[in-house]
Amino acid sequence: MTLSRRTLCLAALGSLTLSLSLSLAGCGFALRRPAEMPFSKLAISGFKPNSPMAEALRQSLPRSVSVVAQPKDAEVVLLAIEERFDRTVAASTAAGQVREFRLRVMLRFRLDRPDGTNQLPETQLELTRDMSYNETAALAKQTEEAGLVREMRMDLAQQLLQMLSAAGRSVGQAATRPAG
Repeated sequence: MTLSRRTLCLAALGSLTLSLSLSLAGCGFALRRPAEMPFSKLAISGFKPNSPMAEALRQSLPRSVSVVAQPKDAEVVLLAIEERFDRTVAASTAAGQVREFRLRVMLRFRLDRPDGTNQLPETQLELTRDMSYNETAALAKQTEEAGLVREMRMDLAQQLLQMLSAAGRSVGQAATRPAG
């Protein structure tokens, strides 16, 4: 009995998938999980209305954390001190045509307790990416830039959540320590 070419290809693909799965499992690979927050109520302040960075942060928060309007209702308060996006020319031709832009997203913030005591001192997070540019594809490059900046903000929000998770643990531990 002869096996069809399709059957052989499917068997080879199945074998490859199985071996790849086993090798990834053996190396300790795991998908990134959302940061576990030791608090359930967060107040976000200091951002401008309709801030894209604040929106990225809200989208990145795990479902177990709710954003409250008043700092007094929160367990921790995230205060944005400065949020900035810059686009500068990174490379140009001898004729002065832009060939590469440098995109930078920056956020300075601090984390406080509702009573105003500082939990995490003023901290700055910053991401920089270089993007090639071609004037003949200006509209496509504008769309690419918007997507890249959105991804940078989401990455920054993830970094911020990791820091909040670590800093918030000490808030939770301080709250559960017996007074004495």
